[in-house]
Amino acid sequence: MALLKKIKAATLMETLVATVLIVLVFMISTFLLNSLFNNTVRQNTDALKTHISELAYLSIHHQISVPYDEVFDNWDISVERVDNKLIFEAIHQKTSKTIRVEHYE
Repeated sequence: MALLKKIKAATLMETLVATVLIVLVFMISTFLLNSLFNNTVRQNTDALKTHISELAYLSIHHQISVPYDEVFDNWDISVERVDNKLIFEAIHQKTSKTIRVEHYE
């Protein structure tokens, strides 16, 4: 029969301190990840770019008349013809962020 060594048990205070530290690390990482995901969602302009591509298609096939203005999901979209190209400009109503796309006919 082997003798087992006695292992010193941690005190209650050490266990509470370790638990608090682990919880703090998880809270901080949760807040950081939440902030990253919110910024990613806010800066996502895929729907706007898809809509601009649709407008380019419609204008090439004479389904809309140029100059053209529209509001799409808090974006003011304007289409103008300059020389031989279409200029699509989208300005966000709240943040004033501007996206400009040139499309050659």
